[in-house]
Amino acid sequence: MVLRGSAGRSVPADGPFPGDGPSLDDRLRAGAGAGGRGDAVSDVPVRTDPIGVWKAFRRFWPLTRRDRWWLVLVFVCAVLSAVAETVTVLLFAELTDTALGQGSVSAFWRPAGLWLVVAVAGAVTGYLGNSLAAWTAERFVLRLRARVFGHLQTLPPHFYQANRRGDLVERLTGDVEAIEALVVTGIVGAASALFSTVFYAAAALWLRWDLALATFLMVPLFWFTTRRFAGPLRAVSRRGRAADGAITAVVEETLVNVVMTQAYNRQRAEEERLLGRALIRLRTSVRAVRLTEFYEQLVEVLETLCVLTIIGLGAWEISEGRMTLGQLLAFAAFIGYLYPPIRSLGQLGLTATAATAGAERLLEILDTPPTVTDPVVGPDCPLPAGRARGEVEVSRVRFRYPGGSEPVLRDLSFTASPGELVVITGPSGAGKSTLAALLLRFYDPDTGTIRLDGIPVDRMPLARLRANVTLLPQETLVLHDTIERNIACGRDRAPHHDDVVEAARAADADRFIRALPDGYDTVISPGTSRLSGGQLQRIAIARAMLRDAPVLLLDEPTTGLDTLAARRIITPLKRLAHGRTTLVITHDLALAPDADRILVLDEGRLVESGTHPQLLGHDGLYTTLFRHHAHEREEKPRSTGA
Repeated sequence: MVLRGSAGRSVPADGPFPGDGPSLDDRLRAGAGAGGRGDAVSDVPVRTDPIGVWKAFRRFWPLTRRDRWWLVLVFVCAVLSAVAETVTVLLFAELTDTALGQGSVSAFWRPAGLWLVVAVAGAVTGYLGNSLAAWTAERFVLRLRARVFGHLQTLPPHFYQANRRGDLVERLTGDVEAIEALVVTGIVGAASALFSTVFYAAAALWLRWDLALATFLMVPLFWFTTRRFAGPLRAVSRRGRAADGAITAVVEETLVNVVMTQAYNRQRAEEERLLGRALIRLRTSVRAVRLTEFYEQLVEVLETLCVLTIIGLGAWEISEGRMTLGQLLAFAAFIGYLYPPIRSLGQLGLTATAATAGAERLLEILDTPPTVTDPVVGPDCPLPAGRARGEVEVSRVRFRYPGGSEPVLRDLSFTASPGELVVITGPSGAGKSTLAALLLRFYDPDTGTIRLDGIPVDRMPLARLRANVTLLPQETLVLHDTIERNIACGRDRAPHHDDVVEAARAADADRFIRALPDGYDTVISPGTSRLSGGQLQRIAIARAMLRDAPVLLLDEPTTGLDTLAARRIITPLKRLAHGRTTLVITHDLALAPDADRILVLDEGRLVESGTHPQLLGHDGLYTTLFRHHAHEREEKPRSTGA
């Protein structure tokens, strides 16, 4: 079969490259076996320290604290529903022995009326219980998702370098819902099945205790069957949850890098990458379905065996005159009703076992401690209120990233005063950007101290520290929102529109914003093509101006901009730095001649310090860097002209 492409040419249904590699069906057949192509994928993480159902339940049960009274009400509804079912079966037995057995119409009305009333009451309680259970379950999902998301925002940058974003997204979605199936839906389902089992068993014992005990001997078979299936299902579920995360990660990475994918003709390679993960998911899904279906069909056979045993014993009892037909039908109904809840308990056990795979993946996040926490501020450690002055002091700081083998900063010391512009430069890997991470307390130094206004930053609340420091990062960050809200997010409280416009004017952004069709209401997003890199950078500068913090960190503010765009933002950057303690971390030395001081780092050490003329006079590392920078600026216009 062929399909018609958008350009009018025929392409094979399996893909746009006829004769180039195996078809999708061939690849699926190849991956279906143990030696399939998907086995080559080795980056699907599997937790090596699996946890049990009970431990997973205990870890997440506290999140139901606000809804436990509602859960009690759900349990009450489950009890009433089970009672209603039990009563209806007894009324059915009465109808069979009186109205049907005696052929009396008058004997029909009383049990029939009671049956209808009980059925309506059971329907109402079932509706209320199920609706309330769904509401409670969604509240739990919302609360757990917010808990995990909030914790993710406290984790340091290296955590996100070690974990793929797509996999983290999958943990926030699918794994959270798996936990809900364990903690809320699972316990509600277990309670409902347990109450039904108790009432049906009690009614069966009341009718004929000897026959009931004989049939109860089959119950251990259900327990043994469930135990046999729990282990394999847990393993395959753990693999499936990891594969879901890998699929989401591949899709997210491909969409983010779609320009590279298209430019380098990597469409087939990306399809193969996704297919490799999808084949793992296919095998685990099929394996899980096979296990579940085999379990259910085996239980179905066991139930049939039990019912046939009951009917055979009942027929013998009726022939001996020790049992009526109505009693037999009621007893068979109770036993028939009894086994589905028992089967549900077993199925819930398998579901809970599978949910532990999601619990393991979420606990990997929740058990990852933040590298920094808020200090305990007491009366012996008072903090001045209000805006900081902006005095920054770095004293003998040494730092190594978690898991790193060598220190990134070594015995670094300097000060920066309010109103001072300090340029920090040096070769790549010298530790310049690490300084910004330490000042914002993404990490704490291994030794040494960083102070703001004489107060160690590790003794300041994180919110207060970061409210006094504005970061203009190397990558221009924008939200999927309007330009006005992108600028306004620099301030905690929503600013007035005039304040946003004033900040945009100071950043030389007002003119091009107003030229857009929707002006300040224009929606932009990461990777937007509506604005150039220089325009996005000026929006970021406007955001920083609106924030108006006393300390300003500029991390490679001209990275990715051409010479003209870089020159265009120099004036707004100088305007932004005016009156603030400004640290410019950069390779581009365009701001260096205007700096009050220049710090040159090399291999984590401060090797030179002084003004632009002083450092040029020393003919050291700074001189080499500056001459190289000047040479690059001369070459760029020539290459552009060529």
